[in-house]
Amino acid sequence: MRQGSFSIPPMERVFFGRPFVDVVLEEADRLGAKRVFLLVSNTLNNKTGEIRKLQDALGSRFAALYDDIPAHIPRDAVLRAAAVARAAEADLIVTIGGGSITDAGKNVQLCLEHGITELDQFEPFRLKTDPVTGVVEAPVFRGPTVRQIAVPTTLSGGEFHQSGGSNDPVKKLKQSIRHPLMIPRTVVFDPALTMHTPLGLWLSTGMRAVDHAVESFYSPYGSPFVDGTALQALRVLPGALKRTKRDTDDLEARADAQTGMWLSQMGMWSLVPMGASHGIGHVLAGTFHVPHGHCTCVTLPAVLRFNKPVTEAKQKLLSEALGDARRETADLVAELIDELEMPNRLNKVGVQRSDFALVARNALLDRWTHSNPRRFKNEQEIVDLLESVA
Repeated sequence: MRQGSFSIPPMERVFFGRPFVDVVLEEADRLGAKRVFLLVSNTLNNKTGEIRKLQDALGSRFAALYDDIPAHIPRDAVLRAAAVARAAEADLIVTIGGGSITDAGKNVQLCLEHGITELDQFEPFRLKTDPVTGVVEAPVFRGPTVRQIAVPTTLSGGEFHQSGGSNDPVKKLKQSIRHPLMIPRTVVFDPALTMHTPLGLWLSTGMRAVDHAVESFYSPYGSPFVDGTALQALRVLPGALKRTKRDTDDLEARADAQTGMWLSQMGMWSLVPMGASHGIGHVLAGTFHVPHGHCTCVTLPAVLRFNKPVTEAKQKLLSEALGDARRETADLVAELIDELEMPNRLNKVGVQRSDFALVARNALLDRWTHSNPRRFKNEQEIVDLLESVA
């Protein structure tokens, strides 16, 4: 008999289909914020008028702005952003942009709460995974009091996580820090704002959402609630992504994609561990700077095939949700990747065979490699999987 528990994290509200400026103003009023710090996409700030609209609407409540967070959230950039927020005496953080901006906001919350001003001060807070046993050490610490509103412009879904990733610039590893209060208090989906997101980024992060749905559904640690939301996500997402590719101005398609991503995140939202597509993807991103959405496009079909011996029954349900119960899930996902014209081999994202040993070694440092439905016996099995998508 299936057993487990389901915990609801301290996210308060999700708004969808409304202009982000209106919602942020309402939420700032509700939360009594007087000093609002904006952590935003450089492109949105410098090539559109969207951020200026919010600044003007906030008026005297606008405290400061930072717009220089690179992809994969290097911690030195987080420290610079935190210094600006600290000097401005911020009492609310609003992040506007993709997953890197969202996770940077979570890390800034931590820096403000614990006075972090140096790189080595992150170390006591990060999750640590034993590379042999897979046991995760999760430090206990005081959660942030300056909280976050997230306005995502991609489909990566980090706004629904209680953990925030950032990149150690010395070890060149993506590492996570987790606390329930690191999840944003409010999420705002404004499909019109995503018109500024490059199409390739939108589609690739949409595949990341597909990955979240797949790996939360066949996780050994899932729940009935997550089963339902994950399957519905897979019924919604592929069609929405294809429609957006055909017509980038289709706001209904963008809104549907946001809905599908929201559904796909309920596993992450409730701390269901992901699998090896995410675990290996963290290494490809953190060590080799591959965009997260492209990591999924390379790894997910191969991981599905590796996991089939222990997830065959669940993969039939995945295939049904994707539109054809008679087909292999890996083949359906691979066809979707091809239709969206995303990279599907490691050599297309700059990772060579000479890198595979390092990828395998670092992947065993990631907790989600160890929560994969089918356990890896050794590094060589990961190398063999990588060879299949070289």
